[in-house]
Amino acid sequence: MKHIVIIATGGTIAGSGEFGKAAEYAAGRFSVEEILKSVPAIRSLASIQTIQLCNVDSNEMNQQRWIKLRDQIHEVAKDPQTDGIVVTHGTDTLEETAFFLNLTLHTDIPIVLTGSMRPATSASADGPMNLYQAVALAASDQAKGAGVLAVFSDTIYSGRDIRKTNSYKTDAFEIDHFGSLGYMRDDQVYFLNRSKRAHTLTSPFSDLKIEHFPKVNIAYWHCDGDEETLRALCQNAKGLVIAGSGSGNYSKVWQKTIHELAKDHLIVRASRVPKGIVFDSAFFDPDHDTISAFTFPAHKARILLMLAMMKTSDKEKIQNWFETL
Repeated sequence: MKHIVIIATGGTIAGSGEFGKAAEYAAGRFSVEEILKSVPAIRSLASIQTIQLCNVDSNEMNQQRWIKLRDQIHEVAKDPQTDGIVVTHGTDTLEETAFFLNLTLHTDIPIVLTGSMRPATSASADGPMNLYQAVALAASDQAKGAGVLAVFSDTIYSGRDIRKTNSYKTDAFEIDHFGSLGYMRDDQVYFLNRSKRAHTLTSPFSDLKIEHFPKVNIAYWHCDGDEETLRALCQNAKGLVIAGSGSGNYSKVWQKTIHELAKDHLIVRASRVPKGIVFDSAFFDPDHDTISAFTFPAHKARILLMLAMMKTSDKEKIQNWFETL
């Protein structure tokens, strides 16, 4: 029998509210051991070890908790008896944590994130099945070397591309036009695709010793966007990500300000549009002041830029990472 370690961080899967109702609840109320009591069949899949790393709403996840989680995973992965790791996490920022881990973990054992959209006290809680399938996936030999994964609503997602696209439904995640990696049928694993992008052991950031991150902020473009917003966000930061309209677009006023700020800051052009690719633009960035985010939304572009800045300030090299990772 495989040995799976569940590292719990809180979230809705550990949430509690009025019995039977799915709304108006507090996240991070139940321990991982209490959650497991609702899924007795899970122990038929693998021997289970639990670690309660923290118990918070995922909006309270921050850089220090990312570092702590990464260190904990590395420590657990050193044990030759560990066959896979499941991380329970709130859905709001799960995609950021999954992407960070996908780029920085130095292990090829299965790492699977999951959570829920309804609290444990709901009459139709989705957490138990998601956790059951996450353990089944982490125990599968097919998941080894596949990078950081996530499981929700019978679907397998990559840590690179998973994105929360619905604030209400239990089927809250998508990978847009990239497609899922596969499906779960109860405890059966069906991989359909594999990511060809570098991750975990092959990522250029998996060998980083991370104690803190360079500061990078995000500026969201909208009609009549004030250029002083850009200046304010750059005051105490080394980098900036622009969530532009369309293919990473903004006004001529912002273009001029970005040109000035790019002398002392690394700036990435991303898009507020959920699908598509941001390429270099001769019209909106004629002086090549920015790095194109390629397929990454602004919040993931921020993570990649922070990690890249820990390695280099070379814009061409960072651009290459955005296009190849």
